Amino acid sequence: MDDQKLNFITKECMPLFNTLTPDTAGKWGKMNAQQMVEHVAAFFYVSTGKIKFDLVTPVEHLPKYREFLFSDKEFRENTKAPENVIGEEALALRYASMGDALDNLEKSIAAFENYFKDDVEKKTLHPVFGELNYEEWVLLHYKHVRHHLKQFGLL
Repeated sequence: MDDQKLNFITKECMPLFNTLTPDTAGKWGKMNAQQMVEHVAAFFYVSTGKIKFDLVTPVEHLPKYREFLFSDKEFRENTKAPENVIGEEALALRYASMGDALDNLEKSIAAFENYFKDDVEKKTLHPVFGELNYEEWVLLHYKHVRHHLKQFGLL
């Protein structure tokens, strides 16, 4: 387990997210700051099985995708999730305020930690990378969180 990446996810990223304001502009992409916060929270809920998607990656491509997961490569600017997962347009806001969205993000991270607390080998399905255990989710969340923090100039 990469404790540095886990620590970043569970302790270091929320203070950065908490500096966002509703009018913080992204350097790329269509999401506004609150949409991004809600998107990142939803991603944590995917890892706990609370939000479910079907696998969209052909099984024969999974080894190549997993190779990226285990590499030090980051998501490129403007990397888009597959349209058949979240669509082309940014999702409508689910929370009344940025503060509410940030509270939900914090809860989603805690839910992730709690979900795998007793069994780090259990797996949940990511629509692109396939079945992932706790350690694999930590790697993916680390890349994903950093990507969006960079998007909004917080890293």
